Amino acid sequence: MSTQQRRERERAQRHDLILKTARTLAESEGWDAVTTRRLADEIEYSQPVLYSHFAGKDAIVAAVALEGFTELAARLRAATPADEPRATLEGLARAYLAFAEENPALYDAMFTMAVDLPFGQDDTPEPLRAGFQALLSGVARFAGRGDPEILTEVVWSALHGLIALSRAGRLPPAGREARLALLLDRLGAVH
Repeated sequence: MSTQQRRERERAQRHDLILKTARTLAESEGWDAVTTRRLADEIEYSQPVLYSHFAGKDAIVAAVALEGFTELAARLRAATPADEPRATLEGLARAYLAFAEENPALYDAMFTMAVDLPFGQDDTPEPLRAGFQALLSGVARFAGRGDPEILTEVVWSALHGLIALSRAGRLPPAGREARLALLLDRLGAVH
């Protein structure tokens, strides 16, 4: 292995370590605990080394969000093996809700924090496109003569709304299954 290859490998490992550490801190203490100083201390590198990888915290959050979209897309694809449209939609919805519940800080990086990632544009990064496509693949069959992308955006909005309102304590936990069943039933009625 050449010196250049070793340096590139070490740089990639540091990059991954920074993101992993940021995610761990965010999940355990919240995003406010993730600072460049704290990350530098945690990974035992200087702040200039950290800045050689990322321009600052916002860039780290954006990189974590991209990782999250890759993970979410894989999870959604794995949750939709059914050929039956209702079962496919339910699998997508449950996988999406579970992902958000299991990874609250990651979900925040992806959907609630201000990140410099273009959504729904020509220059949208591939991980974001893959996440949307995973939803679209299960929702499209319910669009009928309507626009499947618009319906997917509405379903995504409904799921996100359920998550946001539940996390904020605005929806009682006891009604979770009833709300999900109602959403799935309404979408099935459109089919």
